[in-house]
Amino acid sequence: MEEKENRTNKKINIKTDTRKSKSAPRKQPKKAKQVVKKPAPEVKVIPLGGLGEIGKNMTAIEYENEILLVDCGLSFPDDDMFGIDKVIPDFDYLVRSRKNIRGLIITHGHEDHIGAIPYLLKELNVPVYGLRFPLGLIENKLKENGLKCDFHVIQAGKEFRVGRYFTIEPVRITHSIADSVCYSIKTPAGRIFHTGDFKIDYTPVDGNPIDFARLAQIGSEGVTLMMADSTNVVRPGYTQSEMVVGETLEVIFRRSRKRIIIATFSSNVHRIQKIIDIALQCGRKVAISGRSMVNVVELARELGYIKIPNNKLIDLNRAGNIPDKELVVITTGSQGEPMSALARMASNDHKAINIRGNDMVILSSTPVPGNEITVSNVVNQLVEKGAEVIYSDIAETHVSGHACQEELKLMHSLIRPKYFMPVHGEARHLQTHADLANELGMPRENIFILNNGDRLTLSAKGASKQEKVAEAEGIFVDGLGVGDVGNIVLRDRRLLSESGLIIVVAAIDKNAGMIISGPDIVSRGFVYVRENEDLIDAACERAESIIIECLAKNVKDWNGIKTAVREGLRKYIYGKTERSPIILPIFMEV
Repeated sequence: MEEKENRTNKKINIKTDTRKSKSAPRKQPKKAKQVVKKPAPEVKVIPLGGLGEIGKNMTAIEYENEILLVDCGLSFPDDDMFGIDKVIPDFDYLVRSRKNIRGLIITHGHEDHIGAIPYLLKELNVPVYGLRFPLGLIENKLKENGLKCDFHVIQAGKEFRVGRYFTIEPVRITHSIADSVCYSIKTPAGRIFHTGDFKIDYTPVDGNPIDFARLAQIGSEGVTLMMADSTNVVRPGYTQSEMVVGETLEVIFRRSRKRIIIATFSSNVHRIQKIIDIALQCGRKVAISGRSMVNVVELARELGYIKIPNNKLIDLNRAGNIPDKELVVITTGSQGEPMSALARMASNDHKAINIRGNDMVILSSTPVPGNEITVSNVVNQLVEKGAEVIYSDIAETHVSGHACQEELKLMHSLIRPKYFMPVHGEARHLQTHADLANELGMPRENIFILNNGDRLTLSAKGASKQEKVAEAEGIFVDGLGVGDVGNIVLRDRRLLSESGLIIVVAAIDKNAGMIISGPDIVSRGFVYVRENEDLIDAACERAESIIIECLAKNVKDWNGIKTAVREGLRKYIYGKTERSPIILPIFMEV
């Protein structure tokens, strides 16, 4: 019994000892890891051209340190841009971000979408992605400028990647030029859909209709932002098919026994092919006139977009040997450009073709806004020479390449974007397109009208218009000069065109305080000197008195004397004529 108690105590003691022996500290529970939420991806859309204007289309899409460019076009000068040849986007923002630019994708080959690419490539080395025909047109431009580029030929319906973040699918669209596409662009902040320029043509000349099924599928997959062409949004209804022009031209060709000269856009290879087909059906041969027309036709034949037997395409210099009823001349100059082939024909300056009474001239175009007067002048010259002139007011010789309201409604209904930004149009076009989207059910707060240089930010949180991030005023190209003509120079050119120039010339000995010779006045564009000798003599006397007065006051600064003469003459001449010519004093020190 005693032994049993001892055993029991021993067990208890052991158990007790065991508890006491646990001297190691208890393990602290692990703290939960703090999950740092990454900010939602933000994609920035920055239009650099094409908003509030027709032409100069260019957009930058930016995510983190990568930029994707869509198109790089030019616009043509307004009437108040004296001497300016073309206007291109301001590339300053891109030059500052040159390391981030991953590529340039092209929607189609019109000048307002590719015309500024040579100027961009002089500043930046950017790979260019596009279908075969627009890349061919760009390559011709680069050859003229002695430039090279990293071209990537893409195919409609096949995705490709630019950089790490942009997955792009070109989808075939119909427009007034071959190989036109819209783009579905997948970004970290959602899909962006860019229509490019388009119309909905159910019977296109090349037999390649719009891929409606894919457009609807893209809409079902979800589109965060759509940017859509607004050029024809003010026109109700539908744009007519290119087939309408073909039918009209066929009737005209079959009825005529005259020599036919037809002017159209050189880039519209589908229409050129249709003209060739009709000419061959009517037993006529074809000659090509105009440098750009010749270049585009050669390129299109090489790529297979234009087909004509060699024995039916004749050299323009041999056109005089072909009977009138057997000849069609396809030429440039549908916009009345002063140096175009048609304008030179109308003024008898063309080396091979002179307009005569047995000619029929067809303008297969409508004047671009601003060109109405120049087109009318060419038409009047042609009529005065006895030619029969047919243009869009008389017959359906042209249809637009841009979607009207009902076609735009269809595009909106297929894509069903969450947000919308109208592009490619003047302020009235953008606002009308915004109203149209709102009528289709899109909330006003989801529609964004931007100016060039603004920023639209897209993220999972939504879309918002941000402050201007880039200067996007147009850069003027005058001859070989790019950007060296600004508002001050244009103002001077405007003044010269309105009131002319007066040059005041004098030789002065400042030390002696004497006028050695002059002042003499030369007038250019102000008045005819021989018929206004009294005014010129009085102006000389006025200039002389101002110079003498300055010398008497011991004014030694040339700028001070010039300013005094300029201001004094300006007041005197305005008082006598109510004109304000530019006054340019030129003084020589003896």
